[in-house]
Amino acid sequence: MKGMNDLVRQAQIMQRKMTALQEDLKTREVESSAGGGMVNVKVNGSSEVLEIKIDPTIVESGDVEMIQDLVLAAVNDANKKAKAMMESEMSSITGGMNIPGMF
Repeated sequence: MKGMNDLVRQAQIMQRKMTALQEDLKTREVESSAGGGMVNVKVNGSSEVLEIKIDPTIVESGDVEMIQDLVLAAVNDANKKAKAMMESEMSSITGGMNIPGMF
């Protein structure tokens, strides 16, 4: 029974660390750009978009499709970076174990 109690205790500690990590990730930011810096996006570690900056010169071009593509590329890249950051931090808590559904 002692082994089971230790396992439960370890799971509770891991859960507390994961909750703290989720809160920490909300305060950390990742940036990405597309179109040579014409579109810049900032997201937090939870992949929430915090800021999108678009250079006025591409707006003046009137090429809506290009602007949409650049925004999409920058957002996707920023979210990829945020996910990599989260996975790296989570790995340090779980010891490299892949635990489905944790985030």
